[in-house]
Amino acid sequence: MTTQEIGSLPISIKVLYQDKWKLFLNYLNTPAILVGTGLFGLFVALLAIIQFATPDLAGNDGYYHIKLAQIMRQQGLHPPFPWLPLTVLNPESYVDHHFLYHVLLIPFTFGDLRVGAKWASVVLPAFTFLTGWIVLRGQRVPFAALWAIGFFSVSEAFLYRMSMPRAQALSLLALLLGLHFVLTQRYRWLLPLSFLYVWLYDAFPLILILVGIYIFARWLVEGKFNVVPLVYSGLGIGLGVLINPYFPDNLLFIYHHLLPKITDPTAVSVGGEWHPYQTWTLVQNSGFALLAFLSGIVALGLREKRMNTATATALLIAILFGVMLFKSRRFVEYFPAFALMFCAFAWAPLFRNWIKAKEWVAQELPVMMTIILILTILWNVQSTQKSLQASKPYQYYADASLWLQTNTPAGSRIFQTDWDDFTRLYFYNTHNTYTVGLDPTYMQLYNAELYNLWVDITTGQVTTPSRIIAGTFGAGYVLTDLKHQDFLSVAKADPHLEEVYRDEYAVVFRVLVQSDGIKGKEGG
Repeated sequence: MTTQEIGSLPISIKVLYQDKWKLFLNYLNTPAILVGTGLFGLFVALLAIIQFATPDLAGNDGYYHIKLAQIMRQQGLHPPFPWLPLTVLNPESYVDHHFLYHVLLIPFTFGDLRVGAKWASVVLPAFTFLTGWIVLRGQRVPFAALWAIGFFSVSEAFLYRMSMPRAQALSLLALLLGLHFVLTQRYRWLLPLSFLYVWLYDAFPLILILVGIYIFARWLVEGKFNVVPLVYSGLGIGLGVLINPYFPDNLLFIYHHLLPKITDPTAVSVGGEWHPYQTWTLVQNSGFALLAFLSGIVALGLREKRMNTATATALLIAILFGVMLFKSRRFVEYFPAFALMFCAFAWAPLFRNWIKAKEWVAQELPVMMTIILILTILWNVQSTQKSLQASKPYQYYADASLWLQTNTPAGSRIFQTDWDDFTRLYFYNTHNTYTVGLDPTYMQLYNAELYNLWVDITTGQVTTPSRIIAGTFGAGYVLTDLKHQDFLSVAKADPHLEEVYRDEYAVVFRVLVQSDGIKGKEGG
């Protein structure tokens, strides 16, 4: 509304409009907004320092996520997916179990995809850490901003996981937001949050566990048992599953994806993240998180009053993720954050009492916390930078993919010797289709016999693999890295495998026998 339009309004309406405008301006200038903006800027700066210590992406999956987001921008939010026909992600059954994450990545797909993925891995975790500050501030934790900066202090492995172009940073954001809603008794907000969590990431059952822990903690501390939060969360999850772009295939995919991880994650080689850390390795990369947890336990012993519901909830959540971390290293994306939250909640009453008793404490405590933060952040940031710098070069398979794109028919299948090669191949080359990718269980669940045969071939146990590669897998070309020496020896001796390309990262073979076996569900 223009100044002229305001002037033409009746006096009463004009005063009301001006009062609301002043109230809005005052709100924008509140200390909380200024602190939140400053924190977000600091988080972005620190995460960028970590992220751009190398031109490469952390991990492998980010190449797939950012590429699919670009395809969604170009072809629509529900594009066909023909690239893994011999898996449960074949064209007829494909489910994008990171759908909302890919939608959120779309703004980062303009320009260089690699750079866009890196900026997404700066901005999105920054929002997660800001949400942590909102939770702390909502519980009136003294020096909440300093505690929130502590996310950079607790664990180098945690920062590394947050810096990956994957959905786990937003998964943590959803859990922190869920914690805020239950602790402030805004239970209705759990419904849309749980709904969106289902569309975001397949770890959505964690929100039910978090809410259940809160209900138990409140009953334990306050003697009040209220299942309403669980009802809202469960309803949100139910609606998210049923009102879904991939319904009803998403129901079967949830079963296929989660069951192997829950029952025996090491039965099929699904990557190192599902295996536990060695104890000393965990101490090295997450020692400050363990100290934060132990510090919170000490604070409980120093308190005169029993812990409140918020502290009990954070304690139980931290214990849960701690147990899960000892079983699988991937839960390092949750335990350090909740160990820090528990530590902050546990010390909060003591800090308040000390500040009331002695005024100088209000000045000395933040100085001490700042010194600790600076030292630990320097350590963790530098360690995380080194971890990122150890990533595979982003050029890995770039030239080999270009050769395949230029010299093979559209849609022709590539037989790879590593399941995790798919993400980089897909990033550079959507011209071809591939044998296996994203998760080896996807092929194993599609056809266990086929998966076992693929393992035997890639480990050099099949003496003349060309006929099987062409006849059974329907592949006309093979790509392998230079580390598969057993397979390379067998391939060299196979008269029907012709080496047609080689660089410092990869070798490509042409299969000289005709494909006449299974084709996969795309029929290629």
